[in-house]
Amino acid sequence: MYDLIVVGGGPSGASAGRAAGKAGISTLLLEKENFPRYKPCGGALSPYALSCLDFKLPEYLIERDISKVRIHFRELYTERQKDYRLALIVSRKAFDNFLLDKARETGIDIHLGEKVLDCKEREGYVEVKTSQNTYLAKFVLIAEGSKGLLKYNVRQQRDRRTEYDLALVSEIPEEDEIIRNRFPGVIDIHFGVVPGGYGWIFPHAGYYSVGVVGTAEHLKYPKMVMQDFLQANGFSGEFQIRSHIIPVGGIKRKTVSSRILLSGDAAGFVDAFIGEGIAYAIRSGQLAAEIVAGIVLYNRKLSDLKGYETRCSQEFGNFLVSSLKLEKVMHRFPEVSFKLALSREEILDKYLDEVVINRSHKDYVRWLLLNFSRAESASKIRSIKEKNQ
Repeated sequence: MYDLIVVGGGPSGASAGRAAGKAGISTLLLEKENFPRYKPCGGALSPYALSCLDFKLPEYLIERDISKVRIHFRELYTERQKDYRLALIVSRKAFDNFLLDKARETGIDIHLGEKVLDCKEREGYVEVKTSQNTYLAKFVLIAEGSKGLLKYNVRQQRDRRTEYDLALVSEIPEEDEIIRNRFPGVIDIHFGVVPGGYGWIFPHAGYYSVGVVGTAEHLKYPKMVMQDFLQANGFSGEFQIRSHIIPVGGIKRKTVSSRILLSGDAAGFVDAFIGEGIAYAIRSGQLAAEIVAGIVLYNRKLSDLKGYETRCSQEFGNFLVSSLKLEKVMHRFPEVSFKLALSREEILDKYLDEVVINRSHKDYVRWLLLNFSRAESASKIRSIKEKNQ
C-alpha cells in the first residue's frame, strides 16, 4: 500500500514525485515510456517555470537563452529586445529525463515501461492496474498528459473541439553557426497563419523547432497549414511532422475525486493564449503531492483533498482564466487586434513586462481592452470626419 501513486513521468509527474519523496511519503511513479524519450514541443521554459524548480538547471541542458522576440502578423513585423530573460530553450527529451532523475534521487520507486491500464477507487484506497501488475495506494495522481483517458475516472468525457488546440511540430537540422546568425537569442512568433493560434520558430542546438498551434475546430487541414508555414519561412524538403493536442486553459474542469487528482495537461492547466503548459504542469504536480503529504502525515480529513483545487486556483487559476479572455479578444478580431498590437510598442512591451515576467494577466487584459476601446472610438471619429469632408 503506497501513500501515493503517480501516473506519468513528464514534468508534472516527476515534480510530484520529487515533492512527495522530499516530504517522506511512500511513492510509486509509473511511466509507460522508457526515458529518455522524444517529446514533441517547442521547449521554451518561462521565468515562472524556472521559479517553480527547487534547483538550478545544469548548463548542458540550456540550448539557448532568450531575451528577444520577433512578432509577425502577415505583412507587419516588430522586434523587442529586453534586458531580462524571456525564456530558456531546452530539449524536452533531455529536460524531462533530468526532472525524472531529480525525482529518483529522493528515493521514490520509479517503474519505466509500465503502462497504467486503469485505476479504480475502492473503500479506503485506489487500485491501479498496469500492463505488468496491480498496485494499491491511498491516493493517485494522474499526470499522463492530454492524450490519456485515465482522467475520465475523475470527470466526464466531453469531445468538444473548442476545448483543445492542435499543435504540429518539426525539428529541422541546421548548423549552429547558421542558427545563431539567424536567431541570435531570439524566438520567432507568427500570428495570422493559423486560426486561433500562431506559428513559431525556436532555435535549438543543431536544429530548429518549427511548429503551428491553433484551435482544433478551425484546423481543417492541419498538415497543409504546417507545410505552408515551413515553405513560407524557407524550410524546403521533407520533414517529419508530429502532432499533439493541448487543452485550452482557463476552462472550468473537475480535477479531484475522493482519492484521485489530476495535474498538468490532464487537468487542463495551460495558458490559452500562448499554449504554455510546462510551468503549470510542474507547479500543479508539486501542489498535489503537498496536499496528499499533508493528509497522510498529519492525519487530516479526506475532504482536505479538495484543497488542491483551491491552491491551484489561488496560484495560477485566475491567470489561466485571464489568458482565455485574452485569447478570445485577440483571435476573435485578429485584424484589428494584432495590427494595433504591432503598431504600438507599449502593447507588446507591457505584455512582456506584466504577463511574462510579473504574471499579472488580469490587469493586462483590462488595460488592453481599454486601449482597444479607445482605438476603436478614434477610428470611428476619423471615419466620420472623412465622410464629412
